[in-house]
Amino acid sequence: MTVDGVVEHGETMIAPPASVRPDDIRGGIAHDLGVAIVTGRLAPGTALVSEERFSAENNVSRGAYREALKVLAAKGLVQQRLKSATRVNERAKWSMLDIEVLGWMFEGGATRDFIDGIFELRRIVEPSAAALAAQRRDERQLARMGHSLQEMERHGLLTAEGRAADQAFHLAVLDATRNEPLLTLSNSIAAAVEWTTRFSRDQRRQMRDPMPDHHAVYRALIAGDGDAARRAMEMLIDNALIDANTPREAE
Repeated sequence: MTVDGVVEHGETMIAPPASVRPDDIRGGIAHDLGVAIVTGRLAPGTALVSEERFSAENNVSRGAYREALKVLAAKGLVQQRLKSATRVNERAKWSMLDIEVLGWMFEGGATRDFIDGIFELRRIVEPSAAALAAQRRDERQLARMGHSLQEMERHGLLTAEGRAADQAFHLAVLDATRNEPLLTLSNSIAAAVEWTTRFSRDQRRQMRDPMPDHHAVYRALIAGDGDAARRAMEMLIDNALIDANTPREAE
């Protein structure tokens, strides 16, 4: 399947982590078009091809293409109008914190500014969340965090299992805030943790042990010390950013 377009991007693109393209036809089409849009191969204002043409050129059903465009429209990447071509939206309308859009940004080759922006978002949200969690967590939530740390140590962050455990730890911290509006960001924060970790570990091959930082957050949460939890989470994110900004060692 091909997607035509021209790359017009003024920033250096960072090598992407391994692709996670869906197997189903609709998901695959949405993925390919989504990556083409967020990387600039399909620039804002570009008209996407008609159902008839796409179906004929790629040997897929018109319905699958139509449903894929609906997925992209729901994420703000394209605008659909009755009796008019579907066009790519400007970046300001994209739902960049959508899990799939965030993944496409990284898969297609995220810019340095975008990666730094994600870490800025994490630093704004997660330390304050950790401070709240220290005051509101219960034993069940602490047990979930402890289990996640054990799984991280068992599998390591170079594996999907280890990164899933990392996500689970950060999600448990957000859950412990008991702040319902904040919890609406949980999936986006989890995706940010996943993709920034994949970038640092898979692409930069950073081997620094992240567990001391995580355990420092956990100890502060157990102690119910909000200030210590805030500082520990800030340190965790700052060190992760250093990992992401460190050039990959020659192999």
